Amino acid sequence: MNTPLPTTIDAYLEALRAALAGADPALLQDALYDAEEFLRSELAEQSGKSEAEVIAAVAGSYGAPDEVAAIYRDTEYKVRRAIEPPKREPRTSLLGRFFGVAADPRAYGAVFYMLLSMATGIFYFTFVVTGLSLSAGFAVLIIGIPFFLLFLGLTRVLSLVEGRIVETMLGTRMPRRPLYSDRSVSWMERIKEMLTDGRTWSTILYQLLMLPLGIGYFTVAVTGFSVALSFIAAPVLYLFRGTRWVHMDGDIGLEMWLLPPELGLPLLFVAGIVLLFSMLHLARGIAHVHGGIAKSLLVRSGS
Repeated sequence: MNTPLPTTIDAYLEALRAALAGADPALLQDALYDAEEFLRSELAEQSGKSEAEVIAAVAGSYGAPDEVAAIYRDTEYKVRRAIEPPKREPRTSLLGRFFGVAADPRAYGAVFYMLLSMATGIFYFTFVVTGLSLSAGFAVLIIGIPFFLLFLGLTRVLSLVEGRIVETMLGTRMPRRPLYSDRSVSWMERIKEMLTDGRTWSTILYQLLMLPLGIGYFTVAVTGFSVALSFIAAPVLYLFRGTRWVHMDGDIGLEMWLLPPELGLPLLFVAGIVLLFSMLHLARGIAHVHGGIAKSLLVRSGS
């Protein structure tokens, strides 16, 4: 027996939310945005008709909630398969799993994100602190409330931008549409909805957190890869010291290890290789953790 169509847009969205139960929150947000945008646009174009009549009219082309949910799940699966790197045969040996990280494009995306995050973190932190400070300062003026609302609106725009960066570089599914704002309701209702939306404040918290997180990611990445590459390059430079290509004013000191250069330099090279691959594993781990932080603070759960 077919499920009867909802008779209101809110009921349609609730049915779509139920049909997408268990789906990624970012996918759910996108599906709800698309459905609400489409249904309210149809309602505005077909003035004089009730919500039930509009839903019944578009059900054949747009679909019932369970049909729409099935399409979104199927499309999401196909898109993920298209954009994700091909899966390789799992490596069984310990060495294979350790060095196999070099073939994972997500590890390099995570490294680029760690290097980029300090710049984005400084920008987000400066934006939030400046916006809140100016909002407090303008509170006694007539422009105080409009300025504060503009600031909150821009934080949502930056949230969407950060989501695209996170999904592109870290592979975590993030919303591709903003939260829907019903243009048929009054401005006061839309402002009230924005102020009572916990995601508004969690977005600000995320942007403040990005400063220490970004500095930490950048420092770890630069320090780790610099040390690893220095260890790898040191034996090579030592071999070519005194040539016309390599000039060394001093010597590579290995006295603290009590090892002669003939033994210490190969060990240094091996240590550099191990550290280099360890950094790729660390970057992949940071990507997983940070993706979870971004999803929990920038995506409304069960939206």
